[in-house]
Amino acid sequence: MISEAQARATLRAILDSAIESALPGRGVLANLPKKPRGRCVVVGAGKASAAMAAEVHKAWPDVDLSGVVVTRYGHSVSAGRITILEAGHPVPDEASVLAAESQLSVVSNLTPDDLVLALVSGGGSATLAMPIEGLSLATKQAITEKLLVTGASIGEINLVRRHLSKIKGGGLARAAFPASLHTLVVSDVPGDEVGDVASGPTVAMSWEPTRVREILDRYSLPIPSAVEQYLERDGFEDSVYPESEHRVVSSPSMALTEAATSAQRAGFKPIVLGDCIEGESSELGVIMAGIVRSVRSMNQPAKPPVALISGGETCVTIRDLRPGRGGRNTEFALSMALALNGEEDVFAGAVDTDGIDGTEDAAGALITPSTLLRASERGIDARRYLDRHDSYSFFEAIDDLIVTGPTLTNVNDVRVVLVY
Repeated sequence: MISEAQARATLRAILDSAIESALPGRGVLANLPKKPRGRCVVVGAGKASAAMAAEVHKAWPDVDLSGVVVTRYGHSVSAGRITILEAGHPVPDEASVLAAESQLSVVSNLTPDDLVLALVSGGGSATLAMPIEGLSLATKQAITEKLLVTGASIGEINLVRRHLSKIKGGGLARAAFPASLHTLVVSDVPGDEVGDVASGPTVAMSWEPTRVREILDRYSLPIPSAVEQYLERDGFEDSVYPESEHRVVSSPSMALTEAATSAQRAGFKPIVLGDCIEGESSELGVIMAGIVRSVRSMNQPAKPPVALISGGETCVTIRDLRPGRGGRNTEFALSMALALNGEEDVFAGAVDTDGIDGTEDAAGALITPSTLLRASERGIDARRYLDRHDSYSFFEAIDDLIVTGPTLTNVNDVRVVLVY
């Protein structure tokens, strides 16, 4: 039987290696375009955008460089000649609108000799907001909040966001013409579909009004008249886009690969289950417990010691009118702990690589064979906490939260399960 202290240290080392691999610095420097003949205007949005901007500032001291980048509150760093703004996340606020207005302003009136360098990462959808004509910010906030708590996938949420925005879905790119455009992406989406990262402000979107109506109807959201009128248009067929290139500098698959390498160095057989796992966090916890039992009883998909590694973005459907505190990673961990029920020699951790699981100050949580026992000794009913979506409070009480602080990157979630 492995000691808990040793297993915890190994688990944290693997998770930390995945986060470290997702930091944008090296990828930004390796993917900078040719320096422009004219000006370089830097724009961007997301949790990694400020750190990316700082790298550009340092790398190009001899370029006529300026611009505006927006990140989530608490994720700002100094970027010299590039202005860093902060705005709301996961729901946009007035600062998100001001950031959008500022970015559209700085890319206007450029020439073909100029370069717009866009730095885009997960979290940019909320921090960069400009509702379509006739749609108030309050209404867009209400739509976003409803989608976030009713089980909508991130793909569905971003599809709606693109269609209700004047800057997403290529809006920023259209404003940049005739300058050239180069976008560096820290991806937080499966398959690295760049149009889904921050809802694609520099990527021409497909016009899909029928799907937007279907999503809003599926989650019982009334369609405002301004939205209905907007969806009746023919899209952006007459729009002109600049010469453009997109490069992914960091991604979920890269982080999972690094986690697998770290696990292998620690003596485990790494099994990477992919970066596309979605669905309810609590249901995934039960599923992962089932895979663990298959490993223990049948040596499938491999004989222990095994590291089961996965990514993707699950969701938490709020059914309690007064839910507790928590995010998708702590909910996953609590559900898995209940499903394992103290299974020996199994340790698991789940984190959001940006360091913030949902709206709390923890990246996620870890579980051990003693998780439920230690909670019970404190009079804590784990099932009750899960039913109330109060997983943060549960792990806080037994000191099993994983706290990293803002990491200044975001390649979505990483889950590691060690079976000894």
